[in-house]
Amino acid sequence: MMYVALLHGINVGDNNKVDMKKLKQAFEEAGMSSVVTYINSGNIFFADDVHPKEQLAPILEKAIHSQFGQQINVLIYSSEEVREITEAIPENWSNDSQMKSGVLFLWQDVDGEDVLDGLVTKPGIDRVSYVPGAILWSVDREQVTKSGTVKIIGSALYRRVTVRNVNTVRKIAALLQ
Repeated sequence: MMYVALLHGINVGDNNKVDMKKLKQAFEEAGMSSVVTYINSGNIFFADDVHPKEQLAPILEKAIHSQFGQQINVLIYSSEEVREITEAIPENWSNDSQMKSGVLFLWQDVDGEDVLDGLVTKPGIDRVSYVPGAILWSVDREQVTKSGTVKIIGSALYRRVTVRNVNTVRKIAALLQ
């Protein structure tokens, strides 16, 4: 089965520096096959037909800790889960000079439609929806400073998500096919 591991908070500024070649090696040493990294923000594709999906994150978090001495949280999504999330992104959403759009991938303990209750949104500015496994969010670039959803940064919920822009998510989905 093909998966993508999404690492939370690596290579952001000077925090949690992780070399992608060494990360690939750590995954391989943990028994994963067909390991490929994509961009420097912690997207790792791999295959595993041995372990149930629920066991993969702890295995990989341990491997990362062993290799880098850092406690990095890992989310695992199957190719099917990524496809379903990607298909839920409105086609006209983009991450460019006109629009800022992202996917907030959710840890299982906060994965439910009620997660939206914890977000501050501004009607007419924020476009937010839930799909199993993720929150989809978009705002026009000129309205970003008025968005309520950007206030998630630093919150308890923010520690239970890892964010990718929609362009990256669409590329991840394409690479998983």
